[in-house]
Amino acid sequence: MALDGCGLLCKYTLFIFNLIFALVGFVFLGLGLWLRFSESTRAIFQFEALNSSAFVIAVTVLIITGSVMLIVVVFGDYGACNEKRCALQIFSALVTILAVAVVVFGVIAYSSKEEIGLRMGEFYSSIYLLYVANHDPVLAVTLTFIQKLLHCCGATGVTLLDFAKETCPKPDSIWEHIKMDACPMAIINVFNRNAPLVMGVFVGTGALLVVALVCSIVLLTQTKKAQQEITARYTTVY
Repeated sequence: MALDGCGLLCKYTLFIFNLIFALVGFVFLGLGLWLRFSESTRAIFQFEALNSSAFVIAVTVLIITGSVMLIVVVFGDYGACNEKRCALQIFSALVTILAVAVVVFGVIAYSSKEEIGLRMGEFYSSIYLLYVANHDPVLAVTLTFIQKLLHCCGATGVTLLDFAKETCPKPDSIWEHIKMDACPMAIINVFNRNAPLVMGVFVGTGALLVVALVCSIVLLTQTKKAQQEITARYTTVY
């Protein structure tokens, strides 16, 4: 079906949006599934006492989020590339739900930043203890990434004595060769200190979803108009 300039812009915008969404969704789902079924972490899910732990909750959220994102991508790409109204309608409904959920979750995260910070600190501690017990190389990469990002060292912060000191970032000063920030406390402080930034990320994500929704509505409108024109021509001929 023929699309005007605005329709084509929205079509390619949705394609790029879905491509980015797919990459993030695969990362979330892959990481969640690996943490769920890896030999070094699978045992956590077999104990009822740990089923409400921050680690289990975080892994479950990763798997669900990644799965939902990939489902959205399937409808979005199919609807945009093939200009299928049914797929675009489902995509629009899912994006609307996601946009509302993202903004609501952002508000909750901002108002409960202390609790969220504590939970994320617990999540880090779970990964840290699993690494100390198993020395899994993937857990080592995860710890290294987190600790380099926050410039912290392990659960204790004592650079020379920490059980995972090999995953700690390079010290920036003489004192840091002895003591750095402990990561659980660093994570809590980051959430408390950067709560407005975290809220901004959620709002920004919601805004991107709204842009995708608008583009989807534009495509829906133009495909409907094109279908009506084809029907009118067919009726005139016959």
